[in-house]
Amino acid sequence: MPTVFTHALVPLALRLAFGREAMPPRLLAAGALAAVAPDFDTVAFKLGIAYADAFGHRGASHSLAFALAVGVLGALAARWLGTTRWRAFAVLAFCTASHPLLDALTNGGLGVALLWPWSETRMFAPWRPIAVSPIGAGFFSLRGLVVLGSELVWVVAPLGALAVMGRMLRRARPMSGAAGVGMKRAPNATPGDAHLESGRRR
Repeated sequence: MPTVFTHALVPLALRLAFGREAMPPRLLAAGALAAVAPDFDTVAFKLGIAYADAFGHRGASHSLAFALAVGVLGALAARWLGTTRWRAFAVLAFCTASHPLLDALTNGGLGVALLWPWSETRMFAPWRPIAVSPIGAGFFSLRGLVVLGSELVWVVAPLGALAVMGRMLRRARPMSGAAGVGMKRAPNATPGDAHLESGRRR
């Protein structure tokens, strides 16, 4: 799996791309929690639940069904989150689903049970460039540094680029709209009037 820090960058990228109005603080915090929530299943190791079990690590909590359930909870709490129901649902479901999708791009561990409860098959993406993160204290080692470098290249940089592009597009829209408003003629103006006005400005 990518590290918990990297998973939490997904809602931050959304905030940068779409702005504060689209992602108020509580929705941003809930998105960060949703993005890391699937890994709460690591408690299964302490409970003696096998890794490959449906409720083991990367099992049910890494499914699209789980992501949709988190989205529904978000919709129910939309007022508290300071947004609309549909936006709360979309943001939280997306942030939760991003977790198993990123995990599927890693080069170790078992795959993710994306289709649970309909299938317990563990799945990986055909291309897996992200170094898998060690669980627990193993992260604080040379291997952990290798993982962070891998995530910087394959997750952080692409997320940052998409966020900046979204921000630029968002800022460009009001400017293009203002330019269009400035070029509008008065309702009763004729093409000749526009030509005369152009001559006066010269």
